[in-house]
Amino acid sequence: MFAVLPTVARAAGDPAQGEKVFLKCRACHQIGETAKNAVGPELNGLFGRKTGSVPGYSYSAANKNSGIVWDEAIFREYIQNPKAKIPGTKMSFPGLKDQTDIDNVIAYLKQFGPDGKKQ
Repeated sequence: MFAVLPTVARAAGDPAQGEKVFLKCRACHQIGETAKNAVGPELNGLFGRKTGSVPGYSYSAANKNSGIVWDEAIFREYIQNPKAKIPGTKMSFPGLKDQTDIDNVIAYLKQFGPDGKKQ
């Protein structure tokens, strides 16, 4: 007889590897307790946040008016080709193409709440 043990669902992606992928984003974005808006808005609490809503950041009209609320599926589309997902965005990043890199950066970003503290 086999015992049925509950399995713990593991989020896709490795936050430690995602921190390395995030180095590609750090030229424009900050995250964490001391994050500030820079060339791009700070990314604390990204998932569940409406596009164009970080106080003090000057967004393009495309971002402000997109009506998008960031979730994992939308972010996956966006980060592969930002200008295709939100035409008119100021974001000049060409995108991440590797799905493992995307999984990892999502796992990294999900660690940070709106206050910048790791959850």
